[in-house]
This record gives sequence, C-alpha cells and structure tokens, in this order.
Amino acid sequence: QVQLQESGPGLVKPSQTLSLTCTVSGGSITTNYYYWSWIRQPPGKGLEWIGYIAYSGSTYYSPSLKSRTSISRDTSKNQFTLQLSSVTPEDTAVYYCARASSPRVGVGYDYWGQGTQVTVSS
Repeated sequence: QVQLQESGPGLVKPSQTLSLTCTVSGGSITTNYYYWSWIRQPPGKGLEWIGYIAYSGSTYYSPSLKSRTSISRDTSKNQFTLQLSSVTPEDTAVYYCARASSPRVGVGYDYWGQGTQVTVSS
C-alpha cells in the first residue's frame, strides 16, 4: 500500500516561497512509470494541477504556474518537494501530492496524500 504525506508550513507571507514536501512510503519514487504530482484546491474552486516529477527525474509544470514552480526530489529519503515562489493570497489552497500512472494531466491518479492547508497572508 502506497502512502503519501504532505508536510510544510501552513502560513506563508506574500512574496515569499512556499515549500512543501511529500514523503512516500510503500513504494519508490523511482519505480517505472509513475508521475509524482502536486495538485491544489483553492477555497470554493476545483482542483488545479501544478506539476509533476517523473520516475526518471524529469519535470513538467502547468504553463500558468511554470515561471514560479520547481519540483525536485530526494531519492535517498523517497521524498519530492514543491517550491512555489512569489506567492500571493491567490495561492491559498489545500495542497495535495499524488501518484499518477500517466503523464497526461488529470489522468490516472491512484494514491493521494491527505492534503495540507496553506494560507498566504501577512
């Protein structure tokens, strides 16, 4: 059974960088062919895909967030990390990490973290 757990600060000030880590257990983040994703849900809105880091280490980001997003991994800890720079209150959301079996956006998610609330406020 694969389990994902998000961790990181729940409050970030505007213009700062949001940093969240997803710790994976029960499966390796280097196993073919999985895509380790970050997804968020702003209050009152639908899910928004942010990006993923693939089993190979390659990354792919949402075009609308690409200029502010970086996803990296630590294979020794079986973790992957989201960094979102220059945050504004519009980045307030519940952030989820998830595993997908397809590189296609919005397809094939089989395991999710419980989600973590991040609020951007001074």
